[in-house]
Amino acid sequence: MIVVTGATGNVGRALVARLAAEGVPVRALTRDPARAGALPAGAEAVRFAPTADQAAMAGAFAGATGLFLHLAAGGDHTAALLDAARAGGVRHVVVLSSIIVDHDEAAGHPLYDAHSALEGHVRASGLGWTFLRPGAFSTNARQWAAQIRAGDTVRGPFAKLRLTPVHEDDIAAVAACALLDPAAHTGVAHSVTGPAALTTEEQVRQVGRALGRDLRYVEVAPDEVTPDMFPHVEPEMLPVFLASLGAAVDGDPDLTATVREVTGRAARTFAQWAEEHADDFRAGAAWGLPGVRYTSRTSNVSRTNSALPSSPTFRSPTQASPSAGAVNS
Repeated sequence: MIVVTGATGNVGRALVARLAAEGVPVRALTRDPARAGALPAGAEAVRFAPTADQAAMAGAFAGATGLFLHLAAGGDHTAALLDAARAGGVRHVVVLSSIIVDHDEAAGHPLYDAHSALEGHVRASGLGWTFLRPGAFSTNARQWAAQIRAGDTVRGPFAKLRLTPVHEDDIAAVAACALLDPAAHTGVAHSVTGPAALTTEEQVRQVGRALGRDLRYVEVAPDEVTPDMFPHVEPEMLPVFLASLGAAVDGDPDLTATVREVTGRAARTFAQWAEEHADDFRAGAAWGLPGVRYTSRTSNVSRTNSALPSSPTFRSPTQASPSAGAVNS
């Protein structure tokens, strides 16, 4: 039995499907089972809320040997969650972390601090572990959906920012390999990116091609950015977020071959992702950014690594923006 937290999110949902397809029993933990929808055969949705009471969480992990751990799953009670998992039989944890943890110079950034702390809890738990450190998610392109539905122009900052967007199912594929063969991945941190670097404007053009439309990206100055351009970022965090993006414009993004090395097949391109998700950008589409939120409290940072550039160039909040000194990570 594998327990999957964040099971209604982009990676978690894909992972549940992969494990179930392999005939592995899956327990999908979620705060709202109704959001899980129809799960594949062999998977069950279980309501779960973290608490300081280890005993109260024990049932969620009974009979499990592996755990996929999402940052938001435990919050302030991550240590208790891991204790409950160990008591239930879990021996190996695959952690959805962030590529920002590869860069020690990013210490002090909310995302670095949150994911570094998560990894620290897991290291201290006594369980076997594998860390997945993905860069920018391809799913972040959905932030342009409203503008694309309204016309052929997308407005936003940093047209030349280069990222290596990774398909959510490629992350899930690496996670599945680590969960199904823990001996081969214990003690390993896998940095996961897409197969190629693309600028922001190139990504928009590729979404356009998937839609059969000629889309154009129009760059605006950071001080002209409005909250609706980044629906996954809380308005008070926009200065820090934009500073992180701006600091990476002149850098080379992280680029790894982890997907191929671990799974035996090439990572999917952003163009492939856009073809698969073209309906997300059409009128009438119903979608959200599952689990994605860039918040001011480190303990609430949830799947926010997907919002950041996969670049070695980061700044701490106080370096990145004059207004960021008030941010409590």
